[in-house]
Amino acid sequence: MREGVHNRVVHSRFDTRTAIVLPGTGSDARFAEDAFSAAFESVGLTTIPVEPNPAGVVESYLAALDRAALRHGRILVGGISLGAAVAARWAVDNPSNTVALALVLPAWTGDPTGSPAALSAEYTAGSLREHGLETVTAAMESSSPPWLARTLRRSWAAQWPDLPDALDEAARHRSLELDELARIEFPAVVVGAVDDAVHPIEVARQWAQVIPGCALRTVTLDSIGRDPGCLGREAVDGLGLRWPQPPSC
Repeated sequence: MREGVHNRVVHSRFDTRTAIVLPGTGSDARFAEDAFSAAFESVGLTTIPVEPNPAGVVESYLAALDRAALRHGRILVGGISLGAAVAARWAVDNPSNTVALALVLPAWTGDPTGSPAALSAEYTAGSLREHGLETVTAAMESSSPPWLARTLRRSWAAQWPDLPDALDEAARHRSLELDELARIEFPAVVVGAVDDAVHPIEVARQWAQVIPGCALRTVTLDSIGRDPGCLGREAVDGLGLRWPQPPSC
C-alpha cells in the first residue's frame, strides 16, 4: 500500500514536485513519459516530458528546462541518451534550479566523434536523405527489436522531414567531460543497459564513477522492451526514493 506516502518520500529529500525528462535522439516525449512517469508519480513527482523540435533539438530541450525552472523553481532533471547529455549540461549550468539528475543510457563522454551512437546517427541521417523515410524505416524495423521499431516508426514520422538534421545535430553534440561531471554537487543516478552496443555500459560506469555519490543501476534491452518503466524504477531506487515498507499486520 503506497497511498499517503508521496509527499513524505519526495519532499523529505528534494523539496520538489516536478521532474522534466528529455528523450533520446530520434525518440519522442511519449517514450520518455513511458520510461519515467509511473515510477516518479509513485513517489510524488509530476513528470513533464519534453517533445523535441527536430529543427533544433538541443535548443528546444534547453528552452523547456529554462521555462520549467521559471515556473516550478527547483526541478529534478532526467534524460535518455542525448537527453541525458543535455540534462547534465543544463544542470551543471543551473545548479540552483536542480535538485537531482536521472541520467539514462549516456552515449558518450565529451567529443562524440567515433562513438557508436554518433556513427549510427550520422549513417541514418545520410540514408534518410538518400533513400527516404519509408525505405529507411522499413530497414530499421527489420533489424530492431519490435518495441524499438514501434517507437522509432512513430517518432521518426513525426519528426520528418527535419529528422536527418536532428540526427546530425545529435551526432555533433559535445557531452560533458569527466572533470565537468565530477563537479556535480547534487544527487544523481546513472542507468545503463549492459547489452546495448549503441550506449556502451562503460560510458554509464564512467559517469557514475566520477559524479560524487552517484548510484549506478543497470537494465537489459529485453527488460526495457517488456516495460520501459524499468528505467524510471531504477532511477527512483538509485536516487534513494524507495517506497516505504507497508506496516506489518
